[in-house]
Amino acid sequence: MPTLLRTLATLTPAAAMTLAAHANPPATPGCSGLTPAACLEQSLSAMGGRSKLEAIHSLKIDVISHTALMEQSYRQAPFITAYERDHVTLDFAGSRVRTDAHGIWPESDLNEAESDNILIAAPEGGVYHGAQGDSPCSRADLENTREQLALSPTRALLTALAASDLRYGPSQVLRDTEHTIVTFTWNGQPVSLALNRFNHLPDAIETSARFNDFWYYWGEVAQRTYWDNWRYIQGVSYPSNQIIERNGALWSSTQALDVHFNAPVAEPDFAMDPKVAAQSAAAKGWERPFSAAKNTELAPGIDLYQGSWNTTLVHQASGVVILETPISETFTRGIFEEAARKYPGERVTAVLMTSDSWPHVGGLRYDVLTGAPLYVLDLNLPLLKRFLAASPATAGHVVNWQILARKESLGTGDNRMELYPLRGASTERQYMVYFPARHLLYASDTLVMNANHTLYDPQLMHEVRQAVEREHLSVETVYAMHEGPTPWKDVIALLDASA
Repeated sequence: MPTLLRTLATLTPAAAMTLAAHANPPATPGCSGLTPAACLEQSLSAMGGRSKLEAIHSLKIDVISHTALMEQSYRQAPFITAYERDHVTLDFAGSRVRTDAHGIWPESDLNEAESDNILIAAPEGGVYHGAQGDSPCSRADLENTREQLALSPTRALLTALAASDLRYGPSQVLRDTEHTIVTFTWNGQPVSLALNRFNHLPDAIETSARFNDFWYYWGEVAQRTYWDNWRYIQGVSYPSNQIIERNGALWSSTQALDVHFNAPVAEPDFAMDPKVAAQSAAAKGWERPFSAAKNTELAPGIDLYQGSWNTTLVHQASGVVILETPISETFTRGIFEEAARKYPGERVTAVLMTSDSWPHVGGLRYDVLTGAPLYVLDLNLPLLKRFLAASPATAGHVVNWQILARKESLGTGDNRMELYPLRGASTERQYMVYFPARHLLYASDTLVMNANHTLYDPQLMHEVRQAVEREHLSVETVYAMHEGPTPWKDVIALLDASA
């Protein structure tokens, strides 16, 4: 037996792994013979020198960006794209960020797609600043603020150098070039920097975390940010372009159009209501509890629980049907508990997920672990399987799929339901639920009223109307994920008025 193998055989597993790592250290192209810290110092020199980067106390950038709306695109890839033009001030000395954003949201009503907002945030709290005062920013905004202050291009190498667990990782090939990988922990997250073997610049940074934007329901997400289109500015090489991948999918691209280091920072620009900022830090994010407070009986045995996301319990002779388990496992657990409280001893015979839009399927993992039959549209199955495979808790778990490809009937009696795929251009990944004896229609995610009592996106309800007429349904009342019971004739009148 070779000497190394004999030595490894006498050690504990942890000690053996450590010794093996020293015996077979990771490849470090461009950093051969250097410690991880020395390798980072080399990269700092390539960017202009450690002293110049440490002397950057503020950064003002004018950026334009686009983001793939993976959570909102009606037909999945290729995704609908949102756009932004932002003026961003990063005050490193004061640990705060201000973003003046002009957004273009393609799913808004026509002629209403553009909007402006001002975000002022520090790691411990932030606000949206408006004419009517401040409102709390989201947990996702706070996460992004912390990341910009610590892991943006002018700070990432310095943050890595300060880490107590700095080490090399296995080298990687990016853009056909082998890179040295330096890893460390920041904010409880593993972080990797990819350093170019030829010019020593940091070409990418990768993190792994559970995000609090719509990616939350995917669980732990790998994010890689590529840095490119380097510019020589005030003696510093700075990457004016960044492209973000999440779970290997291209998500967003941002290009800086103007960059200024150490521009003056005005204190009034960062003024925010401290009480409102504290509310943002205390926000629960997407782990919001289910509430039965707004319970409306649509018909005997049909109870609508209204909130930001509506869910319905339907009592049939064979048990209870849950219509929508949205947002999160916490919210969904509350729905199941309400079903058990309201109908003790009765089983959940079906869970209906009428769309693959992320609010509709946030409770999928909890649903799967209950063993309940899951009624999902045929087109949505591949995405839902990828979602389950992303978590160790559900990867490989046997799922009681009930695949809907055409009309299906569910249950008997007055609360019998008929499930119909919509198949419209904007609704082909949704199905509607009709209660024949009640002349009641659940229209998935298609009915939303604007503040002025007009229809948001009339195309959606146009396609529902087409499906109702196609299937010869007699509808008197309609409701949806974000809208309570509404007379069908009123919706048709609004639809006709939009023509």
